[in-house]
Parts: sequence; structure tokens; C-alpha cells
Amino acid sequence: MDAQTDLLYELEPVVAQNLDRHIALAKEWMPHDYVPWSQGRDFAFLGGEDWTPKDSKLDPVAKTAMIVNLLTEDNLPSYHREIATRFGRDGAWGEWVGRWTAEEGRHGVALRDYLVVTRGVDPVELERLRMVHMTAGYDSGDKTALQAVTYVSFQELATRVSHRNTGRATGCPLAEQLLSRIAVDENLHMVFYRNLVHAALEIAPDATMSAIRDEIVGFTMPGVGMPDYTRNAATIAKAGIYDLRLHHDEVVQPILKFWKIFERSDFGAEGEQAREELSGFLTGLDTQASRFVEQRDRLRARAAARAAS
Repeated sequence: MDAQTDLLYELEPVVAQNLDRHIALAKEWMPHDYVPWSQGRDFAFLGGEDWTPKDSKLDPVAKTAMIVNLLTEDNLPSYHREIATRFGRDGAWGEWVGRWTAEEGRHGVALRDYLVVTRGVDPVELERLRMVHMTAGYDSGDKTALQAVTYVSFQELATRVSHRNTGRATGCPLAEQLLSRIAVDENLHMVFYRNLVHAALEIAPDATMSAIRDEIVGFTMPGVGMPDYTRNAATIAKAGIYDLRLHHDEVVQPILKFWKIFERSDFGAEGEQAREELSGFLTGLDTQASRFVEQRDRLRARAAARAAS
């Protein structure tokens, strides 16, 4: 057995414990309860009317964010493959992989039903984007199991923040309620993975610290490969739905604080170097975040002044 496989075996009791905890805390919910079916009507194929831009009542930026969020959820088959390959399909690890996949599956179902029934977005464009994005799939490269569980600790929290802020931006109470409910799932998933990494730090501190550095420094959202992602991500950031400041303050820092990364004294040379490199990166990230917010505030002030004149 290699070191990664050994670590998976050592973590299995922690997986089982946190799986039991997760199931005890997770509340059953039904995607169809969050969809206003009475607003639905046929499209032209069945004798109704096809979508037009005036049909959507969503804020344009929130519409962009909801499409990005939904397309990200659509790639669930790829994510399942990624974690099943690294964590295995047996024992507590395998049970978690199945449970996580089933819970995540609700998110795409609920979001798509809401958007199609309310005519919030063009369903033809949405389906074409889904085909492109899912055909390309998601590939995390050669991440180890330890790197993968570290990555999803941050990614699940990032997704939670994005969903919650998207909901607030929609201007639709029902959409906000739905996205808040999805965010609850994402938070529970984050806690599960975060707890595993915490246990891994006790078992293999240097290797885990190196994985933490790698995944923070190289972090990208799972939707990075979708069409027009860069432009859409910029739109979302300018609106304050998800930006560098939120990433630094509400995603990276809380998890590092939970792990007590900068308080630990059990690292060897490898771990100390990784922690030092991470510290330098975070300083730069904080500076970038501040510059972005300052620039955004200036642009907003100019736009407000133009509108007032």
C-alpha cells in the first residue's frame, strides 16, 4: 500500500463517525416544494409560446449567477467519478460518496425546474450550455485523495457563499429560499470534508499541510471550464456575489482558523515550508482583494454620479 491508501484506511473511522453525524443533522427536503408550478405554461412545441427576454423577472446579474450555479451542479456525474475514483466505493468512504452524490443531485433538479417554470432564463440556451459543459466534463487532474478532500473543503464553502448571495441578488423571495436551502446542504458537506482534513492533520501533518497549500494556491471553482466562465465570473464578482474578498474572508480564513494552521507546532521541515509559502500567498491574496474592492467602489461611485447628473 502507498501512503495515500494507508491514509484513507486510517481515516475510515473518522469518515464513519462524520457520516453518522451528517445523516443525523441533514433534513429531508423536496425539490418540487420550491417550484411555483402554477406559473408554468407550455412552450411552442406543445402549442404554447416560446421564451422571450421579457418573460424573466430576475435581475440580469442574478440570472447570470444562477446559470453558472446550475451548470456547475450539472457536472455532478464528473464530480462523482472524481471522488469515487479517489475515495473508493467500499465501506464508509463508499457510503459517503453515494450519499453526497444523491444530495447534490437535488440541487440541479430544483434549480432547473424553478428556472424553466418561472421562465427565468432562456431554456434553449440553458440546454445548449448544459450539453457543452457536461460533454467537456470536469477533470481535477492528478490530485491525490488528500488533495481532493482538501479542495472540496474549500469548494463546498465557496459554493455555499455563492448560492446564498445569488439568492439575495435575485429579487425573488422563492429563489432566495431555494438557494438558501441548497446552501444548507453545501455547508453540511463542507463540515464533513473539513473534519476529515482536521483528522488528517493529526495523522500526517506535513503531507496535509502541503495539500492545503497546494489547494489554496491553485484553487479554481469547479465551473471554470464552462462557456464564457471568465466573463460571467467577472460579472458575479463586480456584483459582490462572489469575489476575492469573499473568497479570502469567508472561505479560506474560517477553515484555516478551524484547523489552527498558524497555531500548530507539529510540522516538520516540509510542513513548515508549506505553511510559510501559504502565508506569503495569503498576504498577496488579501492585497489583491483590497485592490479589487477599492476599484469596484470607485466604479460604482462614478456610475452613481453619472446617474445623478
